[in-house]
Amino acid sequence: MNRLRTRCLGLAAAGLLLTPTAAFADDFADVDRLFAAGQFADAAHRADQSLAARPQDARMRFLKGLILSEQGKNTEAIEVFNKLAADHPDLPEPQNNLAVLYSKQGQYDQARRALEAAIRTNPSYATAYENLGDVYAKLASQAYSKALQIDGTNNTKVAPKLSMIRGLFSPQATAGRTVASAAPAPRPPAAAPATAPAPTPAPAPVPPAPPAAKPAPKPVEPPAPAPTPKPAATDTQGPQAAAIAWASAWSRKDLDSYFAAYTRDFSGGKTRKAWEEERRARILGKRSISVALTNFDIEVKGERATVEFHQAYRADALKVASRKRLDMVLVSGHWLIQKESSGS
Repeated sequence: MNRLRTRCLGLAAAGLLLTPTAAFADDFADVDRLFAAGQFADAAHRADQSLAARPQDARMRFLKGLILSEQGKNTEAIEVFNKLAADHPDLPEPQNNLAVLYSKQGQYDQARRALEAAIRTNPSYATAYENLGDVYAKLASQAYSKALQIDGTNNTKVAPKLSMIRGLFSPQATAGRTVASAAPAPRPPAAAPATAPAPTPAPAPVPPAPPAAKPAPKPVEPPAPAPTPKPAATDTQGPQAAAIAWASAWSRKDLDSYFAAYTRDFSGGKTRKAWEEERRARILGKRSISVALTNFDIEVKGERATVEFHQAYRADALKVASRKRLDMVLVSGHWLIQKESSGS
């Protein structure tokens, strides 16, 4: 059931929509930066200092809950989100994050109730619906397993259902793609009412053939002009495919393929060795990573290309959506990343 854990661990950062006063904006930015950098102990200490001065700061309380979740302090994180949900019943995000934490502990009924509460607060909260679907699937899996334990003779009916549910959460079923709800199959057109076949008329008698006349020679037609070749379109498929492969390697934590997506002189503002060591630690330090790219805007000029896209990054408790740009060059037939930058 790895997919349930991975999907539900996408703790919603949307709870940070509450806007702090200017006096505490720097505090939040500092803690958020430490959290994003994986410096959880420092982030927790800084958050506690800020909350000591302003204990009702909802944004900082939410971020403290995320930090505790990332540190594996689930009981403390549940307490933070429960108090935040009680103080701000109009916010669905604390309930969603409670459901995530309950799911990690195997408390799927409590997770279901929390997600249903989040949806009642915001019926348009897509993340809660997605997580609720995963929780329902886990509950179904447990119910089918229990049915098999009680009545093993029902194996032919229950086992395929259990196998289907488990297949939805297998790594092979979810690697490198986003699972979408299946659209209903189109209904076949209504059949036309049956009618009796019309009688087949008898063939008319064939008159005797006249003497064959010598056919007139056909005029020689001039050869058709060769089609004018269409001008080749600008090749944007190569850079886009390279960007998607880079994101897939990142999601799989395939570091060899990930580093191979960059030019040899790419260093990220450091020495190449230092950059690789930092990226290796950041990537392998995550339990799960998902990088999805959409809304491409690509410009190719000879052996150079700029690839802009919307990037949805999810790693354990962190979700970040941003606009990103890759400057690529064509090297030995392969598009490689020479510069990487983020935008709004």
